[in-house]
Amino acid sequence: LRQSGRNTDMNINLEALVDPAQDIGVPGGAELLAFAEAAIGSDRPALDRAREAVAEIIGPRAVSAAAAIAANFSKNDRIANGCGIPVDPMVLKATADIRARLRLDEYRSAVNTFRHFPEQRTPR
Repeated sequence: LRQSGRNTDMNINLEALVDPAQDIGVPGGAELLAFAEAAIGSDRPALDRAREAVAEIIGPRAVSAAAAIAANFSKNDRIANGCGIPVDPMVLKATADIRARLRLDEYRSAVNTFRHFPEQRTPR
């Protein structure tokens, strides 16, 4: 997302990923974040409302695209976490600022990485 924003000259606010009250800086961003949250939850009416909002704001094709992207990320993340795959040190170095701002190193699955590369953990 950060690189996509740079490539399209958009000012992406990554803090909105963990604080939905903030504007993420992309068209339909609030609706997409609500959809992502609903997609991992169990509230079917909330998911229906989120799909309708995405379709209304950025179009019906965006619903399918958002669902496919969410499913792919979830699948990849679950496989990596289940296998205990650590994040590559090169990626850790490139994302240190984001991980610190969003406190990503505090997520439970971060143990998979910092067991192998403890020196890469961002300061708390």
